Order: sequence, then structure tokens, then C-alpha cells
Amino acid sequence: MNNPSLELQIQTLPDNPGVYQYYDKEGKILYVGKAKNLKKRVSSYFNKVHDNGKTNVLVRKIVTIKHIVVSSEQDALLLENNLIKKLQPRYNVLLRDDKTYPWICIKKEPFPRIFPTRRMIKDGSEYFGPYTNFKTVNTILDLIKELYPLRTCNFDLSPANIDKGKFKVCLEFHIGNCKGGCEGYESAEHYQIQVNAIREILKGNFKESLKDFKTKMQEFAANMQFEEAQQIKEKIEILENYQSRSTVLNPKISNIDVFSIVSDETMAYVNFLQIAHGAIIRSHTLELKKKLDETDEELLELAVVELRERFHLTTKEIILPFPLDFGDKIKITVPQLGDKKQILELSERNAKYYRLEQLKQIQIVDPERHTNRIMAQMQKDLRLSVEPRHIECFDNSNIQGTNPVAACVVFKDGKPSKKDYRHFNIKTVEGPNDFASMEEVVYRRYKRLLDENQPLPQLIIIDGGKGQLSSALKSIDDLGLRGKVAIIGIAKRLEELFYPGDSVPLYLDKKSETLKVIQHLRNEAHRFGITFHRDKRSKSVLNSSIETIPGIGEKTMLTLIKHFKSVKRLKLASEKEISEVVGASKAKKISEFYEKSKASN
Repeated sequence: MNNPSLELQIQTLPDNPGVYQYYDKEGKILYVGKAKNLKKRVSSYFNKVHDNGKTNVLVRKIVTIKHIVVSSEQDALLLENNLIKKLQPRYNVLLRDDKTYPWICIKKEPFPRIFPTRRMIKDGSEYFGPYTNFKTVNTILDLIKELYPLRTCNFDLSPANIDKGKFKVCLEFHIGNCKGGCEGYESAEHYQIQVNAIREILKGNFKESLKDFKTKMQEFAANMQFEEAQQIKEKIEILENYQSRSTVLNPKISNIDVFSIVSDETMAYVNFLQIAHGAIIRSHTLELKKKLDETDEELLELAVVELRERFHLTTKEIILPFPLDFGDKIKITVPQLGDKKQILELSERNAKYYRLEQLKQIQIVDPERHTNRIMAQMQKDLRLSVEPRHIECFDNSNIQGTNPVAACVVFKDGKPSKKDYRHFNIKTVEGPNDFASMEEVVYRRYKRLLDENQPLPQLIIIDGGKGQLSSALKSIDDLGLRGKVAIIGIAKRLEELFYPGDSVPLYLDKKSETLKVIQHLRNEAHRFGITFHRDKRSKSVLNSSIETIPGIGEKTMLTLIKHFKSVKRLKLASEKEISEVVGASKAKKISEFYEKSKASN
């Protein structure tokens, strides 16, 4: 560290938990972080070279360090979250969906109205939510409307105004959507009972409303009021249908929040499920943009604090995929099996689907960003020093030792570059020897690129596992390219990757995008090689069966065989039929040749 002032600032930091802030020479905020021990955490930034280039850039820019000491690590986490949102530092994780969400409001007034809103006014009204979209809000409000007749007007229905007869019932009363509280046809007490039932539904508790409706239905039926009983039965069916559509898990699991995370090189997606009375009442996925190669633990910790604050969650138990510490007031469960494990897997599935949707949209809207992400991911997965923007894959093709050939396919930015594909006829190898063939083609390919000053690939893939990789390495060594170009071998099972000098293969996740690109490369090399091999074999078979006819070249004979499908059918064709394909003069020579052949036999 070359800055004495900075060194002094670090030495004087306390060993307590707290939040630190980094500023540049212009006084701009760069980064906000939390620590169990401020001195140790901040020192760790300056006493090593970081793997992540952005972290090294950040450290070079730091001129001033400020800190705030708090009583516990949990307080530090909350304070860090608030400061990140307030200051928006350049190098902190970016929350991608910080927007206003809709709420359902139960207004504090006589005969409370229930309506959707994006604005919270602190006037004593109750707010439920926030919901992740208006579609959910409208579905819930439609359900409430079907079950309970509520007023929609905004009159001041105080007892004094009703007694004075200030208001008249409207169309909503006449069509049965309101009981007419404005003219005193419904009491405030009866209306409030309905509001209390609605409050329970908004909390996710359908049990009480179902119980009340069933009691009413039985009362009507006992009093022979079958029409009224039928109306209540329809309300029960509406409520049960809505409840069944929310994913009911286990009635014993009540008031619990579930968080899971899926991440790649640049982004992380945290899904949150809120469970109440055994049913999922809310699902939301938060998108986080990585800035400094943050771990999943760091990102999930930040997301849990943010989502609990945003959705006003007060649950005492949360389910996570790995342990985190949020203090004594919150119980953390990391389930291994059972119902809770199934809920966690459901949350993970939601996060994965959300990520896939986002990636598809990026691929369409911003293909360059999509390519950059895949290249960064491949560099990390394959442990490369640079992004594999230019990849070449080799495959040998020979069937029972005949017509040995090899193929080299080229991918640029993760996509096939077909104009750069190359075929090779094996020249120096006798018989079926895949290892020697691979050594020959790799040498020929890169000798030529070096001679012509063509750019070399960042990655060479050899189809065939350890043996083929060793053969290719001989040529790489002969050309002095070891260490300049990365080279790996892929075994038949495909997810096994072999590295030079490493006996243990690297296994890739079967669903990873890196494996998909490698799979595409291998399939292309196989297809390209097999096509060339078949063409060559067909040609050699054809050449051995075609007789040499004076005055008729090989090209003409190939055209005829293509048309008549075989030499046998050509021999049986009439002169007229042949002339339609190659003209009268050539047809005459061919017919005469075959006539003489028949006569001599």
C-alpha cells in the first residue's frame, strides 16, 4: 500500500462489528460493506491481489475509509442495506427491480372501503401486500366482491350523515352488490363483520370464512330457505376454488418464509415464497447484478434483509438452502427432507425459471450481453486464463479403417463459424490409428496458422478423451504452443473433461450453458467429419464400379449415376433416356460401349 494516510486509517479501525464506506479522491462513494470485525475485514482488501479484476480496480481507487460501529452483526446487515439503497455505491450489488408495488387498503372510516393502491398514507388505514403485480390484486378483489357485498362510493357514512338522510342508494344496491349502508339498510356492525372476514382472507386464512359460510348454509337449509342456501353454497365453491389454486402445501406449515438463490457469473436471482396457513400467498423473484464476484451467501443475506423490509415480513422462521445468521429472533431452517425441503425445491425451481426467462429476453434484445455472459461463464467453468472467444474442435472419422479423415470445426463467440471449418485427409498414417491421425491433423492445422500469421484459438477441444489428448499435445509441444493455447479432451460421456497432466477429469453440470456449447461443438465436429467421410467413401465405391468409357469423363459418369441411382440401371437405360441427361453425342458413345460389352459377354 503506497498511501500512508490510508494505512493509518486502517490501523485505527476498531475490532467491532459495523459498516465501512469507501470513497475515491473526489469524495464519491465507491462501496458499502458490513463486517463482524471492521479492522480485519477492511485490511483483507489491501493485503492481497484479488482474483476479481474489478476488486483490484476498486482497491486502487480508495482514498478515504469511513465507518459506523454497531452493536451486532445483524444491525450491521440492516444498516448496510439501508446505506446501499440511499447512497447507490458504484461497486455494490445492484437491485434490479426497485419499484412501487400495489397494496390492498382497508380504509379507516365508517363502512370501510377496500381498494387497490400504490400509495401508503399513514392515516390509520390497514395495508395488505405489497403484491408483485396488479393481476394478483384484481383476482383477490374479484374474490372478495363475489363473497361479500361492499360499498364502492366515497361518501362520508358517519352515523350523523346517515341519520340526516343525506344519501340515496345507487345502482349497486339495486343489483345486489351493496346492502345500502348509506340509507341505514345495513348496520355498521354487520358490515364490520364482513370486513373482519376479508381481513383474514387477505392474511391467507380462508378457514374462518369457509366455516362461517357452511354454518349459514346449514341454517338456511334447516329453515327450508333453499334458494339462500344455494347462494351460500356457490360462495363456498368460489372460496374453495380460489384456495385450491393457491398451492396448498401442508396445513401444519404456517407463517413461514422461503428463500432460494440461483446465480451465474454476472447475475443472481433470489426467489421468495410466503407461506400462510399451509398455502403460498406470495411469490417474488428479486434480480441482483453482481459487481465484485460476490458469493451466494453474501447475496442471499442482502436479499433476505431487503425482501423482509420491502414486504413487511415479521415471520419468526425462514427456510434457506444454507445456514445464515440473522440473530436470535429469527429461526433458520435448512431442510434435508420432508415438506419443508419440497417447498425449498419449489422456490429454487421458480428462481431457475425466472432466470431462463430473463436470459431468453436478453438473447433477443441484447445478444452482445448474452454472448459476454456465456463467455465469462465458460472461462470460469473451464478454468481458463482468458475468455474462449475462438474455439476449435477436432474429430476423427474412419469406419473399419477405410478412408480416414478428420474434421476441425470453429466457434466464434459461442456460435459456429462455418466458413472456417476444415476437412483433412489423413496422409501419413496407414490403417485405423486414431491417435496418430489426431497428432497429424493438429500439427498440420496449427503449423499452417502459424505460417500464415493467422490468429490462434483460445481453446482447442479434442474429441476422444485422454489418449487423443496426449496425441494432440505432442503436436502442440512440437510447435511450441504449450501454455499459449488451452487444450482439453472430452470423453464419450461428454460431461468428462480431461486437462493435460491431470488424471482426474472435470465434471460439468449437465444443465450448464458451458456444457451445451461444448456439446454443440462436438456434435458439429462429428456431423462435419462423418459427412466428409461418407462423401469420400461413396466416391471411392463409385469410382471402382464405373467403367472407363472412351470419350466420357468422370464428371459425366457421376451425373449419370446420380440420375439413374446405380451403374446397373444405367446399363439398362435406352440411348434416348441417357441423351435427356447428357446429350445425344455422349449418349450414343455410352450405349455403343454397353452394347459391345453385352456382345463380348
